[in-house]
Amino acid sequence: MQHVTLNNGLRMPVLGFGVYQIPAEQTERAVFEALAAGYRLLDTAAAYGNEEAVGRAIRAAGIPREELFVTTKLWVQDAPAEANTRRAFETSLRKLGLDHVDLYLMHQPFGDVYGQWRAMEALNREGLAKAVGVANFHPDRLLDLIFNNEITPAVNQIETHVFYQRTADQDLMRRYGVQHQSWGGFAEGRNGLFTNPVLARIGEAHGKSVAQVALRWLIQREVVTIPKSVNPDRMAQNFDVFDFELTDDQMAAVAALDTGETLFFDHHDPEMVAWLSKRRLDG
Repeated sequence: MQHVTLNNGLRMPVLGFGVYQIPAEQTERAVFEALAAGYRLLDTAAAYGNEEAVGRAIRAAGIPREELFVTTKLWVQDAPAEANTRRAFETSLRKLGLDHVDLYLMHQPFGDVYGQWRAMEALNREGLAKAVGVANFHPDRLLDLIFNNEITPAVNQIETHVFYQRTADQDLMRRYGVQHQSWGGFAEGRNGLFTNPVLARIGEAHGKSVAQVALRWLIQREVVTIPKSVNPDRMAQNFDVFDFELTDDQMAAVAALDTGETLFFDHHDPEMVAWLSKRRLDG
């Protein structure tokens, strides 16, 4: 497994296992199978509703805690944000059955971002969250957070795939020491990703699948990625991406697929901002 080193010195696997949209009743088995396949980075969130199942799988697998890198995420909190952020974190920790997480992310750039971040900084200083970061922050919001707070986010997890490559975002993150992490690395199969002729030709040249090419492209860009699957064979295939390398020409061919537009939702869209800002989690 390859690793990246975060801005606080913490080592993070470049490839992990995500559980977004995996129903809670399937999550425990999926995470257990992923750990058996070799994954050590697990990515969940309070909003996914499956933290307890992730925790059960971790306990069932019996892998030493120090070998795991566990990420969960904070949903938008009502005021007082600092107190509610700590309460939300403690709830996630209890559901996971852990005494700390390796990475705690602010899931959305909305609400009292500063109050939430101050609480996350405190959790980091106390060692309860070994690193803190953000998700879905566009460059303007990311820089605002960096310039006006003490701790620079270790990670920004954003939609990134062959059709929405975020190269300018990554350049800015590198400048400020923020690790780029991808969600939606397969674009959920949109735009015909799994049958794309460019990716298919590259895969044929290496004896690899389109999915493996898409993951390898992210890894060679030093983007951490967290593919999801409930199929053990696909989990194993997604993990098998460290024995080949895309050439410069192949990387350029993939770069030409960029549309520069989201395939999911726009955090600048007023209706989306309103929906995300008003959504609250039960419990």
